[in-house]
Amino acid sequence: MAKKIRVLIVDDAAVVRDALSSILSSDPQIEVMATAGDPFIAAQRLKQEIPDVITLDVEMPRMDGLTFLKKIMGQHPIPVIMCSSLTERGSETALKALEYGAVDIIQKPQMGTKQFIEESRVRICDAVKAAAGARLNRLEKSTLKHEPKLTADAVLAKGSSRAMVQTTEKVVVVGASTGGTEALREFLVQFPADSPGIVIVQHMPENFTAAFARRLDGLCQLSVKEAEDGDSVIRGRALIAPGNRHTLLKRSGARYYVEVKEGPLVSRHRPSVDVLFRSAARYGGKNIIGVIMTGMGDDGAKGMKEMKDAGAVNLAQDEATCVVYGMPNEAVKAGGVDYSLPLDRLAGKVLTLAS
Repeated sequence: MAKKIRVLIVDDAAVVRDALSSILSSDPQIEVMATAGDPFIAAQRLKQEIPDVITLDVEMPRMDGLTFLKKIMGQHPIPVIMCSSLTERGSETALKALEYGAVDIIQKPQMGTKQFIEESRVRICDAVKAAAGARLNRLEKSTLKHEPKLTADAVLAKGSSRAMVQTTEKVVVVGASTGGTEALREFLVQFPADSPGIVIVQHMPENFTAAFARRLDGLCQLSVKEAEDGDSVIRGRALIAPGNRHTLLKRSGARYYVEVKEGPLVSRHRPSVDVLFRSAARYGGKNIIGVIMTGMGDDGAKGMKEMKDAGAVNLAQDEATCVVYGMPNEAVKAGGVDYSLPLDRLAGKVLTLAS
């Protein structure tokens, strides 16, 4: 019998500790090692036993989650998942935690319909399983700061009429999950202001994608925003699928745009990479460049094969640079990948293919 993934839950709210314990214990592959009401109690527990994964509250009274995360990563790196509410402040802090080495973000369990609770259970348990297999040495490299590569010309070009009115011929569609927030940062900062239009699905809770897009927009030469229904896919812009909504690529004449809609989980996710990729295969065909990056599971594998069959050229992040080599590996095995490349070479290849 396979060894269970042992989890330490750190949260100052007893109701959240109980809810997370119940959710995680319902999965036969996961065992709740212990719970702690704050980082001081957690630190005492860590002296006795080291868990496989820690779920960590973002905001706590005696020591905030970010400070505790820095201590963990500096002394004894352990896969950490940040557990956050849907507040603006919470989302910004949780995104900062990803820079400091956290593996993922999950939304605090909430009451809701039976379907909502079941979907939440799937997401939380999957996040813990992905974290247990994460390569922390890769995460440590990702925490290095990337200064925006901006020139005077690039600043003027960002959001200019040239970048915002042309309809792109090539469209880049990207899928990522665990470890993807930092991988996407490394990927997107390499694009110039007149890059082909990009549409991205990053598995992330609702309300976090807007803050993530703003963070990237401040770092990148191209414009980055959370996708809204009907947004045009144009040169100089990257659209990030909003959390908890599927995003599809559509075409009307020469104009590409996105459709943002509700729907059931697809490949265990919403937004789903498969939903984006399959729509790209249908409406973009040979004009598509597909990219699949770090993440657990097989979301995107079927869609990438459909894109390849429709004439797209597809890239996958290689195993050595992935935090979790799940999604790219499944896409390779499905026969949908043309090139497997290290993270730092993906953008250059995309630009070459788009030229």
